[in-house]
Amino acid sequence: MAGIPATADLRPPVSQIKALDWLRANLFSSWANTALTLVVGYVIVRTLMGFIPWGVFNAVWTGSADECKAAKGVGACWAFFPANWRFILFATFPYEEHWRPALASVTFVFLYVFSAIRANWNARLVYVWAGGLALIGVLMFGGVFGLSFVATERWGGLVLTLILATFGIALAFPLAILLALGRRSHMPAVKTLCVAFIELIRGVPLISVLFMASVMFPLFLPEGVTFDKLLRAQVGIIFFASAYLAEVVRGGLQALPKGQYEAADALGLSYWQAMRMIVLPQALRMVIPPMVNTFIGLFKDTSLVLIIGLLDVLNAAKTAAAQPEWRGYGPEVYFGISLMYFVFCFAMSKYSQQVEVEFNRHKHR
Repeated sequence: MAGIPATADLRPPVSQIKALDWLRANLFSSWANTALTLVVGYVIVRTLMGFIPWGVFNAVWTGSADECKAAKGVGACWAFFPANWRFILFATFPYEEHWRPALASVTFVFLYVFSAIRANWNARLVYVWAGGLALIGVLMFGGVFGLSFVATERWGGLVLTLILATFGIALAFPLAILLALGRRSHMPAVKTLCVAFIELIRGVPLISVLFMASVMFPLFLPEGVTFDKLLRAQVGIIFFASAYLAEVVRGGLQALPKGQYEAADALGLSYWQAMRMIVLPQALRMVIPPMVNTFIGLFKDTSLVLIIGLLDVLNAAKTAAAQPEWRGYGPEVYFGISLMYFVFCFAMSKYSQQVEVEFNRHKHR
């Protein structure tokens, strides 16, 4: 038709912003931004000027503690990690059986990656996790297929961190949903119990919860029934995380417009049908950032299990650094372990951003 441009002419123009234009728009758009950019840039440059010679050029990468001492503090002692990596990753697990926790850690990472692929969000995911967790249990406990039995007291290092974080997140999440729904319930008894649980757990530090789970929890069990320290710590972490997650979920439930609840009632859905199909999917979609923030905090808080005598990856590294020949290299130890925590936490953060964009794409239509 005359007067209507061709389809090619209706396409949006290709961005022609150059590097200098981006810098001018984002870092030097005003006097305040320019001053802040220069100050931050100066701090970064000064930090790198001090770290690179110490951490790269003058560092001791391999060798013994004597070679690190010969450097006299001029360079970092990264040789600590090649010399102690087995204890850091596997702690007191039997030396000749280290391949078992190593394979268990790889299985955990595989499960995380497999679960991150959207195409796998179906019934197959349940079977893969069931098979993966069964494999991890066989590897860690042993006692079957010719594997020697290893008690949980010998577990430690990276695999212990992954176990506590994975089961803590997986089991705390559904409990948090029930607590959030219970706190909004119209039944006084249910609401009172949920409020008391949430406020009690949130009112004390995780160290106290772990200590109480280790010391007081066995007192409430029938005579002759006992649980090992790992299970007690896991229960404490689950309760602690569920209390914080419950408030996050409750925020999403309260932010949902009242019309969504009324629409569910108009469709004749039961309470649980409305929660499952209408309310919870929308409420959880709105609180993805604070939920993942809680997951990240829980992953890092697993290091507090030292209070009840468990050696996660951080405490295993600290124990290795307490050896007489490796004393004095605390900065290297904490920096190296912090990189490991950063990798896991950054991966969770970036993935949550992708999920948030995907689930909220409808808002931009």
